[in-house]
Amino acid sequence: MTALLRRFGDLGTMALPMGILALIVLMIVPVPAFVLDVSFVLNIALSLAILMAAMNAEKPLDFSSFPSVLLFATLLRLALNVASTRVVLVHGHEGEAAAGVVIESFGKFLIGGNFAVGIFVFLILMIINLVVVTKGAGRVSEVSARFTLDALPGKQMAIDADLAAGLMTADEAKARRREVATEADFYGSMDGSSKFVKGDAIAALLILGVNIVAGFCLGMVSHGLSASEAAQTYITLAIGDALVAQVPALLLSIAAATIVTRVSDERAGQGRDLAGQIGGQFADPRTWLPVGVVLTAIGLIPAMPQTVFLPAAGLAFWLWHSLRRRRVRPAPIVEEPAAVDPSRIALEDVSDHTLVTIELGYGLVQLVDERRGAPLVSRVTGVRKQLSQSFGFIVPQFRVRDALDMPPHDYRIGLGGVMLGGATIRADRILAIDTGEARDHHTLRGEATRDPSFGCPALWIDPAARDHATAEGFLTVDAGTVIATHLNQLLAERAHELLGPDEVKALLEGIKVHSAGLVETIHPQPLSLAALTRLLRALLEDGIPIAHPLPILASLGRAVQQTLEHERLVELVRADLGALIVGRVCPPYERLPVVTLDAGLEAAIVQGMVDPMTGQPVIEPDLARMIGERIAMLGEERGPDAIPLALVVQPRARRALSALLRLRAPSCLVLSIAELPPTQPIEVIDVVGAAAPPALPHPTESMAA
Repeated sequence: MTALLRRFGDLGTMALPMGILALIVLMIVPVPAFVLDVSFVLNIALSLAILMAAMNAEKPLDFSSFPSVLLFATLLRLALNVASTRVVLVHGHEGEAAAGVVIESFGKFLIGGNFAVGIFVFLILMIINLVVVTKGAGRVSEVSARFTLDALPGKQMAIDADLAAGLMTADEAKARRREVATEADFYGSMDGSSKFVKGDAIAALLILGVNIVAGFCLGMVSHGLSASEAAQTYITLAIGDALVAQVPALLLSIAAATIVTRVSDERAGQGRDLAGQIGGQFADPRTWLPVGVVLTAIGLIPAMPQTVFLPAAGLAFWLWHSLRRRRVRPAPIVEEPAAVDPSRIALEDVSDHTLVTIELGYGLVQLVDERRGAPLVSRVTGVRKQLSQSFGFIVPQFRVRDALDMPPHDYRIGLGGVMLGGATIRADRILAIDTGEARDHHTLRGEATRDPSFGCPALWIDPAARDHATAEGFLTVDAGTVIATHLNQLLAERAHELLGPDEVKALLEGIKVHSAGLVETIHPQPLSLAALTRLLRALLEDGIPIAHPLPILASLGRAVQQTLEHERLVELVRADLGALIVGRVCPPYERLPVVTLDAGLEAAIVQGMVDPMTGQPVIEPDLARMIGERIAMLGEERGPDAIPLALVVQPRARRALSALLRLRAPSCLVLSIAELPPTQPIEVIDVVGAAAPPALPHPTESMAA
């Protein structure tokens, strides 16, 4: 069976080269009239198949091979023209049947045996094909190719933004980039392929002229026919030959126009193929009532044929009535659940069991409507997946619900009942964000606003202007993506607030599958689930992800041999993971920019006031302001692309200074002296509080040295 399949696969691979060879044979080698008849029928069937494939495609890229198919179909038709011209000129004097039954039938049946009528019919078909269909399709292909290529950089930026916001995975982004590149190649190829159809129509006109002139001359000179006999025979055959070729050419032109003018529309109630899409958009009863009224008014004019207009008006009224009755048809009756005791109050009625809640005004409910694809639900799911991969644990499910007390176009995001953020958006519009790449004198118009995630200037625009905005350098996102990006941005820095005992328990159960002994060294003894959750939350709060839990648990297993005190455990684990902490901001072969505190200043912090609740040092307000402003200024001087600063202090002062700089200089990494890897090269940038700037050490000097 495998050998048979492989054999068919080899035959499929050879089909295209063999087909091209057959085209060459048709052009060079004389073929009998029967072979021509079969080839003409196959050509018409192929053109019909291409037209049906173009109409049934959901979107143009579903028929991405169309430009190549169009090329080979055009070559087949030209090859048949060459072969039929040879037969007509060589054997035309023998009678109209000498060129085959198909050409004879087209010459007699379609043009009524009158070659003058045939010439005019052929010229009309040429005008329809060349001037109307082909020219229009070529113009649409040219414009589509230009706008697609102009919008390509913006679409790539949108993919990168969705990937960064967690709305798609790396594989989905790769597939989307491939689709965007294929779309650009497709429309570029269609722009060139439209020239094939135009050239084919011109070639058909020239071939007809050659057949008429050459046949007329050969009939009288070589075969002794009279002028009337030569004209009747050769012109009839030439017209039949031209019409046989022109019918599939017109079908291919219609297929090309169908592909390039197709607009994907997956709204509810409309088919994905072209016929279903057109039928769905003509199913509005308001369309047919005016049609019936106008046709009735025309039919009542005495000079008009009432027998034609009035039945057509009746058909329009029947369509209006049927569609209207279908629209107002009552929904199927659904059995209602049993009556609920109004005196009984369930816990679900008064308690929200979800940690993260997204509340929507009633004007945004369409974003979670399943009949419209529920775009917000899929994007929120993507954010949850991305955050879970980043944090290292499964983030609890989010809840999306409507809130009648909110303005219709507002949303808000809450965590544990505390509102983190929100904004006003337009569900039926697209947000065009100026990320710094937009043109200075762009012509895009819309409602001015700001991106709620990053505060960039933006415009709410009509969806039809999306390609225009992309070409102008804007990043375009829909309303669901705006909410999902804002959600991701708000939760990205709050991993510790999303981690609870249930998530830790699920994490430990997953680790037990491969490292049961490692888990047993710390849980359930000597650390309970609550104690372990508290410790992992402290690590997350310090910016240490638990996506790689094995080294963290191994370090914790060593630390519990020394102490069970929480603060001390955190410091021991951090010291053990120093290479991991530093490696997240600075490669091991680069110099880490370090800031330290003056010895006297650091001693004043360590030996000063202590918070009685936590036992941590309390930094005086003026001193805190001075330290925060100095380190924030140093960070700004280095620029956003430089390696972040690291403040290295004594272990006892680390937590207090970390909490201080988390608000004033969030990019600064606060390390204790024990957490800095001995092999990490450093560069001392400044000593805060010193009387004079210190001398720069050797590039490879380490704090341990």
